Amino acid sequence: MNRLEPLLTWYAALTPHNLHRTVEFYAVDAHFRDPFNDVRGIGAIEAILRHMFEHTDNPHFIIGERIVQAERAFVTWTFVCTLRGHTYEIAGGTHFHFNADGLVTLHRDYWDAAEELLQKLPLVGAPIRWLRRRFAVKVD
Repeated sequence: MNRLEPLLTWYAALTPHNLHRTVEFYAVDAHFRDPFNDVRGIGAIEAILRHMFEHTDNPHFIIGERIVQAERAFVTWTFVCTLRGHTYEIAGGTHFHFNADGLVTLHRDYWDAAEELLQKLPLVGAPIRWLRRRFAVKVD
């Protein structure tokens, strides 16, 4: 059993005012991992989401494709936010595991932090773009 669609509806409309609903979708000991965080528990997951609202402007998720198989799902998404006047779009995907009650026990985000974020930033972007060009295979 899973509650994927209500979860995705919540993510698509996520605001600081409905963060408290995390408890409706995540198991108490849920594991959340992304390129910057690796935490367990609803409080820690809410802290990550709260941090997103505190450090970016107008953050939101555009939900894409879904692949569902019993208690597992994979969902693609685009995260859009404004940071210091620049709008960023980050493409990624999330692997979910659900328990028998339909609550998320694993939330594993997959996205390329270098390509989707770091190379777009003014100071760190130039060296990352140089490295990517240096190691890219040139195909005729």
